[in-house]
Amino acid sequence: MYNVAIIGAGVIGASVARELGKYNLKVCVIEKSFDISEGTTKANSGIVHSGVDAKPGTLKAKYNVRGNEMFDELQNELEFPFKRNGSLILCFEEEGIKNLKEIKKQGEINGVPNISILTQEEVRKMEPNISDEVVAALYAPTGGIVCPYEYTVALCENAYTNGVEFKLNEIVEDITKDENHYVIKTNKGMIKADLVVNAAGLYSDTINNMVSKNKIEIVARKGEYCLFDKIAGKIASKTLFQLPTAMGKGVLVSPTVDGNLLVGPNAVDIDNKYDVTTSKEALDDILEKGKRSIKEVPMRNIITSFSGLRAHNVAGDFVVGEAEDAKNFINAAGVESPGLTSAPAIGEAIREIIVEKLNPSKKDNFIAKRKAIPRFRDLSNEERTNLIKENPQYGKIVCRCEKITEGEIVEAIKRPLGATTLDGVKKRTRATMGGCQGGFCTAPIIDLLARELNIDKTEVKKNGGSSYILIGENKENL
Repeated sequence: MYNVAIIGAGVIGASVARELGKYNLKVCVIEKSFDISEGTTKANSGIVHSGVDAKPGTLKAKYNVRGNEMFDELQNELEFPFKRNGSLILCFEEEGIKNLKEIKKQGEINGVPNISILTQEEVRKMEPNISDEVVAALYAPTGGIVCPYEYTVALCENAYTNGVEFKLNEIVEDITKDENHYVIKTNKGMIKADLVVNAAGLYSDTINNMVSKNKIEIVARKGEYCLFDKIAGKIASKTLFQLPTAMGKGVLVSPTVDGNLLVGPNAVDIDNKYDVTTSKEALDDILEKGKRSIKEVPMRNIITSFSGLRAHNVAGDFVVGEAEDAKNFINAAGVESPGLTSAPAIGEAIREIIVEKLNPSKKDNFIAKRKAIPRFRDLSNEERTNLIKENPQYGKIVCRCEKITEGEIVEAIKRPLGATTLDGVKKRTRATMGGCQGGFCTAPIIDLLARELNIDKTEVKKNGGSSYILIGENKENL
């Protein structure tokens, strides 16, 4: 029996879980995937939006601006990669400057600080590689970049350390209500809870519609991206958006918090909530659009492409709060962009609702700080030497592109909610994310997973389900 059951271990569910970990409550998180930080959370732009382009008066605007404000303290407490690099909305025609002024006014209404319109010369001084088409830009210095999955892992680890239970590979099949509690039927059994939080992302409509007569419709909105090697990462220092025109919103060009360059996404509504394929046509389109923002798109430096699905609410805005006809059932549904930025504020808001309802006491022993895995590549030589003396596993490089050591991989496996798959290691350490995309380090990582999990190498998976990497040995005695 739980006080609160959270459905979904993406960034929204993780934010709620971390907030509830501060109180004397029995809380569980139910996640259908094999690992935390899957789905929409795993594949997005990693942008901490300033809040200038959210329509005033909407939940998107409210939670975007508040969420943005919370990131500095969260990074200090949880040690995840985050940087306030600032953002620019680029204008390509003189007549578009009036639209920049409208967006600036909108941002000011939303409470976004220190925004300004820059001339062509001021923009070029800030970003020397912007295209010659740019005539002006709206500058928002509070914009930022973050690693979305490392951020979510940090939230989940901290929630777990503070007593929140995580139930992975558990699919919600039905929700009913007895006199006082919700009964959640899963593929593994029954879970009872006083209160349910629906943070199921693409499937938040399915979960809501099991309980409420006020139906929600979520459409999967696919966005495709190209990721460039770190050699291209300094082409832009700010996140470069394009001013929306009659031809569409364009694409963003942005450094990532880890030093790569990202171009994308497009936006296409699809019926299949599992379809994360990419297409040559879509990737060619985003690369062509990216050329409006920067002088040269370094095609030869592309190392991978990927797509992600956003949970688009047909009604438009986020759905956050208690369902009108279902007491103690709280939605966090339709959280698309700027959902990553809004997540901590949504977590805070839902915590306030739950505290008002259940009146729990605060924990005296809440652990606010979470220590990250040491990033060997970021340490000084003296720090590296001391770390290797403490643990010799940090003296062996496994992923040469990203300079990831055996010590980092082993810790990623052994930590709370640790990695059990190749992709799990990837999310927690960046191993396999470099230029060779795992060409050299996949085999030794498989060996480490097998050793640390005490399983055969043929049992190691890329992600969940039946994604086995090896099927056996092709020769004996090797």
